Amino acid sequence: MISQRGIIWLDSILLSDSKYKPESLMKIFRFLIISFLVLVCNTSASNAGIFSFKQDNQSGKDTTKFISPFFDDNERCLKCHGQNKYEYSNGTLGKKIKALMFSERIVKREEFYKSNHKSFSCTDCHSMEYTKFPHSGELRMEQKLNCIDCHGGDAKFAQYHFEEIESEYKKSTHFKMEEEGFSCWKCHNPHSYRINVRNSDNLKVTIAYDNSICLNCHSNFDRFQLLTDRKEINIIQKHEWLPNQASHFANVRCIECHSKINNNIPVSHLIKPKAEAVRLCNECHSKNSILMASLYKFESKEKRRDGFLNGIILNESYVIGANRNEYLNIFSLLIFAGVIGVIGTHIVFRIRSKSKTIKKD
Repeated sequence: MISQRGIIWLDSILLSDSKYKPESLMKIFRFLIISFLVLVCNTSASNAGIFSFKQDNQSGKDTTKFISPFFDDNERCLKCHGQNKYEYSNGTLGKKIKALMFSERIVKREEFYKSNHKSFSCTDCHSMEYTKFPHSGELRMEQKLNCIDCHGGDAKFAQYHFEEIESEYKKSTHFKMEEEGFSCWKCHNPHSYRINVRNSDNLKVTIAYDNSICLNCHSNFDRFQLLTDRKEINIIQKHEWLPNQASHFANVRCIECHSKINNNIPVSHLIKPKAEAVRLCNECHSKNSILMASLYKFESKEKRRDGFLNGIILNESYVIGANRNEYLNIFSLLIFAGVIGVIGTHIVFRIRSKSKTIKKD
């Protein structure tokens, strides 16, 4: 709404200049245009939810009712590997021995039964020999399965294009470190990994979860050293060039800038060298934002019908330059045309008025 101060200002112009000189009319015209634009923009922004604050639903889906068909079988393993300490009977000594479980061998029940593999039996992936205790030392050398060993060539998983994921992965910087021990499991822990981007109602949760996978190595030097002899990397310092750094870290995933987009697969696996990472603002902050092909790929376009180009981005955040509104675009062109028309009309009348003055003289 037009403020009371604006109305007083408008009245002062009209009362002080009863002849409505062109200068006064232009002031009035500008005032009305600015007031109208403020009203339209405020209404559009409010309808788009830019200035509204919704509470995130943190409850999530109820997974406590899921009961694995192999729950009892898995407990043979988890009674030791599902906790920080375990105990066993030593027949030679004739007593019970308590010991701490090696952290890398702990499988948390609550995470496993929320993961993609929650319906599996431990022995689906591990040797049946593990059901015997104590475990044979040779089992430590057991070859681990990779994603493609189970998911490749299976029509049931064809929609996820695992073969193409494998092909992309082999072109990435990560694959070059396989000799040092890198594998699918460095990012996708088989006991806890879950597909997040297509299932989460809260995109911020997805972003935090996916970034934690990258930071598990890139901000943990102990794990980082297992794969490379490079010096420790300070993530914050390496991204000092990035404006509003904290906001970017909270609202986009690492892979948005550090991987090559492929529309055929759910999530890009071709991690690029750091020299090829996205550094230009307009790659995200534009009508052709790359975020539409990555972070917001699984958002339904039917969720927004308020005229915003890439409007689904507004469901979670406002990305400057990527959220243009087609109605406001048209309106701004009409305003521009109107202003040019008024200026042109004003010039014509000034010329005609000057011509009449010259003729009288």
